[in-house]
Amino acid sequence: MTAEHRTAEADIRRQVDKIVEGLRAKDLDGLRRLYAADVVSFDIEPPLQHAGVDAKMKNWANVFLFFQDVDYEVRDLTVTVGGDVAFGHGFGRLSGTLADGTATDGMWVRATFCFRKTGGDWLIAHDQVSVPVDMRSGKPLTDLSP
Repeated sequence: MTAEHRTAEADIRRQVDKIVEGLRAKDLDGLRRLYAADVVSFDIEPPLQHAGVDAKMKNWANVFLFFQDVDYEVRDLTVTVGGDVAFGHGFGRLSGTLADGTATDGMWVRATFCFRKTGGDWLIAHDQVSVPVDMRSGKPLTDLSP
């Protein structure tokens, strides 16, 4: 791995850390700065696709309505860099205290981030969150952990 790739990987890992910080602080403006204007998100909530940074911010705003206090954890993040694009994958868990005061440990999801270097910054151009499904029952498997 070249020094340039190591630097890019470190920058991208800092961007993912900023997602965690933004969620914990419920900072929509800070989160908005991490995404490309034309981001396409395949999030856990319907519809199948959320196109554009405003749609992505609407998802995070919904999380902030649902949770009184938010925590987010990322595990096993792997980052691959090539030129002005990069991708990362790992596991994420959104947890905290719900608006009604109930504490929840949340559930682990699989997360993929695709980055594009724009104006010197690594911005998220695509993200995807998924939950494994039991093929026989069609039900999500929400009790798995990394």
